[in-house]
Amino acid sequence: MGKITSKAAITIYKPIDEVFEAIINPEIMSQYFISKGSGRLEQGKEVMWEFPEFDGSYPVQIKEIIPNQLIILDWDPNSIVKIELEEDRNKNTTVRVSEEGYQADEKVIKWAIGQTEGWGNFLSCMKAWLEYGIHLRKGAFDYMLK
Repeated sequence: MGKITSKAAITIYKPIDEVFEAIINPEIMSQYFISKGSGRLEQGKEVMWEFPEFDGSYPVQIKEIIPNQLIILDWDPNSIVKIELEEDRNKNTTVRVSEEGYQADEKVIKWAIGQTEGWGNFLSCMKAWLEYGIHLRKGAFDYMLK
């Protein structure tokens, strides 16, 4: 077996530049996913993300950015995250996230399932915020704080 990849995708009824900005701008991302980000995502830069349901800050290394097309980041030294954006003829944006890195074994399969769930949550929260102004993540993980 090779490396395991987690994947998630969704179409958001917004233009690609708006979706891209919602991913790289921590002020927008804090409306739907993180509680705080230390700065905009920029190639070669490290930013810190905080989440409402977890203690501490998490470093995110930005490996590559192609505006309105691709973001590659590393927040786990053993995996790489690719966020790919594609706009259709109706000006809707499909966002595909994949995270790859670990060699397959039972523990890694569980990791991949968890990452797929997390990236699916990220995409759903972004869609709800950008299309309807709803903050899906708010309170969603309060059960983890007990």
